[in-house]
Amino acid sequence: MGLGIEVRNLNAWYGKTHTLHDISIMIPANQATALIGPSGCGKSTFVRCLNRMHETNPIARVTGSVKLGQLDIYSEAAVAVRRRVGMVFQRPNPFPTMSIYENVATGLRLSGVNRRKRLDEMVERSLRRAALWEEVKDVWKKKSGASISGGQQQRLCIARALAIDPEVLLMDEPASALDPISTSKIEDLIFELKVDYTIVIVTHNMQQAARVAEMTGFFLNGNLVEFDATTKLFTAPTDKRTEDYITGRFG
Repeated sequence: MGLGIEVRNLNAWYGKTHTLHDISIMIPANQATALIGPSGCGKSTFVRCLNRMHETNPIARVTGSVKLGQLDIYSEAAVAVRRRVGMVFQRPNPFPTMSIYENVATGLRLSGVNRRKRLDEMVERSLRRAALWEEVKDVWKKKSGASISGGQQQRLCIARALAIDPEVLLMDEPASALDPISTSKIEDLIFELKVDYTIVIVTHNMQQAARVAEMTGFFLNGNLVEFDATTKLFTAPTDKRTEDYITGRFG
C-alpha cells in the first residue's frame, strides 16, 4: 500500500538560487496528487526532493523535513529512500543496450533477487502492472528496451520503477513526450496504480491533472500558492493567482 507524505518547511537551493520557499504540504496515501504551474516554478525540484534526487546535483541543498509515513527520508540513506519512492521522468529512459526483461530485472538483482524463476515472475508481474505485458510477452527477452515505441518505453520505465515495490511513484511530466493514445494509456494506468501506490504527478496539462488527480497543488516562483481538492482548485480557487493561471491569463 502507498504511504502519505508530510512535507514541512521545505526549502531548496541550486547554488545561491533559492528555488523552493518554505513548502508545507500533506500528500494523501493511495491517491494521485498533481502539481501544476508555469515552467521554472519549482514543481520538478519539489518532486526531486521527495526521493532525494535533488541532492545528486553537487550544488544543491535542502532544509526542512519530508516524512514518508513515520520515516524522515532525510535521516535515511538516499539509496534506501529511492527504493521506497520510485520515479519516472519526462522522457522515457530505458537502458538501451538491455532487453525489455533486463531493464526490469536489473533493479531486482541489485535488491538481492537472483533466482531465475523468481526474477521471471517479478519481471512479468511488473510488466503486467505497467499494462505492457500483453504487448511484449513474445519478445521481452529478445528485444531491446530502446526498440519499442515511445509510449511502450515509458510504460517500461514505470515497470522498472514498480519492480522493487515502492510505496510512492513520482512522475515528472510522464506523458509530455507521448502521442494522445499513449498519453491515455498512461492516464488509465495511473487510475489502476493508485490502488496500491501513492502517486505524485507533475504536469503542464491542466486537463490531465483534472482527469487523474484527487488533489492538486499550484506552484509559482518557488512557492506553493494553493493546494486543494482538484475539483475545487479548478472551479473555485481561493487565490487570484491560481485563477489567473488556470484561466490562461499567464503561463
